[in-house]
Amino acid sequence: MMIEIAPSILSADFSCLGEQIKIVERAGASLLHVDVMDGRFVPNITIGLPVVKALSRATRLPIDAHLMIVEPGRYAEQFVEAGARMVSIHIEADPHAHRTLSAIRSAGALAGIAINPATPLSALDEAVKFADYVLLMSVNPGFGGQEFIPSSLDKVRRLRKMIDERGLKTRIEIDGGIDSDNIAEVTSAGAEIIVSGSAIFGAADPATAVRELREATVLWV
Repeated sequence: MMIEIAPSILSADFSCLGEQIKIVERAGASLLHVDVMDGRFVPNITIGLPVVKALSRATRLPIDAHLMIVEPGRYAEQFVEAGARMVSIHIEADPHAHRTLSAIRSAGALAGIAINPATPLSALDEAVKFADYVLLMSVNPGFGGQEFIPSSLDKVRRLRKMIDERGLKTRIEIDGGIDSDNIAEVTSAGAEIIVSGSAIFGAADPATAVRELREATVLWV
């Protein structure tokens, strides 16, 4: 199973964002993870549609937009139109997840469901079959640079089992506190798309950090 590395621009230097993106692109990053925060669903405000639109013109990497916002159904399609190739919504924020996921797919992007650390996997019971991927948060969303929550490993394993037992092709993405020291455990548990922010953009050489993450992964069958 292919492991993909998705640098999170939340930890990048926004004064030279274009340059930083080119560095990780050349280093072999698979995706560009963009955290969209509204200051309501999470206690922080980041970027929105205009920046995603600009990023889509600045990189060849698929843009992975993680909507940490209330009422994601109002905006999800607009992020696809702005250039996002993947759009995830939080199961905690959308009582009409099926409708929103279907709209993302209809607009031409992959649809994902994100789930917070304290939210049980049972919350995904019906929705998981409508998603192309599940984004499992291994920190509480809202801020970069947090430490990985160890119980997330078991949650990945249980999610992997749920997906496999149902014969689904849903992929597992994970975000929060992942670095070269724990990425092997995370990928061996069944995660396939690895979001990493501070471990990449906080490193002296982001390109080397991307390569070290990729080299440290464990493939699972």
